[in-house]
Amino acid sequence: MLLVWLYGVMVVGAVSRSAVQISTEFDKAPLAYSLSAVAGLVYGFITYSLVRGGETARKAALVCCAAELAGVLVVGTWTLVEPSAFPDATVWSDYGMGYLFIPVLLPLSAMYWLRTARTTAR
Repeated sequence: MLLVWLYGVMVVGAVSRSAVQISTEFDKAPLAYSLSAVAGLVYGFITYSLVRGGETARKAALVCCAAELAGVLVVGTWTLVEPSAFPDATVWSDYGMGYLFIPVLLPLSAMYWLRTARTTAR
């Protein structure tokens, strides 16, 4: 339940932030704002999969969490190596530092739980 709540909070944060930024100042940092929107969509799909339940949804959530973690690591590294590419922060900038590192910790926690829940359910 905690994972669903945390992912729900991240959906609201990422989607609302990107919606405002895209609608008001997209030309300032289109890549950053687009990546924040993508993050919001990924969070939304993971939230839906966790709520839906079942083996197929669990597998889909596991794949999306792995993709989310890869995105956080790639974007986080990219923002450190080439900060000029991001005139404004994304949800995943600096490995989610603006969000208390939740974007890097959440997929790790979710993948651990999804794998553990599968083995204990057998």
